[in-house]
Amino acid sequence: MGELVAVDSGTGSVEGVNAVVERCAGWLGTDGWTVDRHAVEGPSGPFGDLVVAELDGGAPGTALLIGHTDTVFPDGTAAARPMRLDGDRILGPGVCDMKGGLVTGILAAEALRSTGTAFGRVIFVLNPDEEVGSPASRPFIVERAPQADAVFVLEAARENGAVVTARKGITNARMEFIGRAAHSGVEPQKGRSAVLEAAHATIAVHALNGRWDGTTFNVGVSHGGTRVNVVPEHATLTIEIRSTNEASLKAGEEELVRLAERNVVPDVTTTLEMSREHGPMERSDGTAELFERARSIAAHLGLTLEEAATGGASDANTTAAMGVPTLDGLGPVGGDDHSPAEWIQRSSVVPRTALLAALIASVGATQPE
Repeated sequence: MGELVAVDSGTGSVEGVNAVVERCAGWLGTDGWTVDRHAVEGPSGPFGDLVVAELDGGAPGTALLIGHTDTVFPDGTAAARPMRLDGDRILGPGVCDMKGGLVTGILAAEALRSTGTAFGRVIFVLNPDEEVGSPASRPFIVERAPQADAVFVLEAARENGAVVTARKGITNARMEFIGRAAHSGVEPQKGRSAVLEAAHATIAVHALNGRWDGTTFNVGVSHGGTRVNVVPEHATLTIEIRSTNEASLKAGEEELVRLAERNVVPDVTTTLEMSREHGPMERSDGTAELFERARSIAAHLGLTLEEAATGGASDANTTAAMGVPTLDGLGPVGGDDHSPAEWIQRSSVVPRTALLAALIASVGATQPE
């Protein structure tokens, strides 16, 4: 794990991500996996390589593992904050989100092979762009998810050890307002303030909070105007909607469309652009059954396993929305993601690896082993 955390691999840092990929691919290759690397890029340029590794244990069933090699930290962070131990915690940039999960996935498969445990086919997707919504890797995940009987996403477990069975979906939106510029002191009456219209829209968007259970609206960025003595002609708002279910997320999107069609300031025009980043990961019957299997396995290992829902999104949203039973949070126990305090619990690595290995072995079997 230390080798991975010592490498800066922020999204878009092609060299850094590929260094992490090289290490992971090398470990997988020596353990019998077939490893394919794919060069991918997004709208802003290339990402590091995406890896699709496969291992066939010969038994029925297919498990899809998903982990990401990118982090949110800029170059230089690993040197400034190298991995360290603090009691039972391992701290370092990306150790929780999610280099610890990558190690767990690799070790789980190695444990199955070394113990001679029967297991089926395992597909492991290591994607380089999860922290920006997986735009380049999503097609690879979508192509392989229908082949799987179960999907295990290797984000960290919650601080109490819970796995994740539900996540909010995310829609991003941008409202642009065009008014009319004028001198604010000489003839302000000729102006039409785009900033004022944006302010009314901000209030209206935030007033939507609470309309649908589990659905939140946030105007995260607001820009407008040029100088204090000019009635502002232009303004923009960047908006995020998050929701626990598809029906509410769609209703929220439709409400933004209606807000964009109204005018409070005469003659100001509003345009709206929306894009769905992730559909909601809803707790389906298949996911519920998969969680009960995981809880049973955990009990055999002497662990008490709970489930949790979270407002953050991951690649689990994609596979769950496709109807494939999906569990997330199967990496080590950890917390404080994306911060200088990011950590995983050292004593959780072995039991979480054992849990994942047993889950992989159970795929395709009538009862978990």
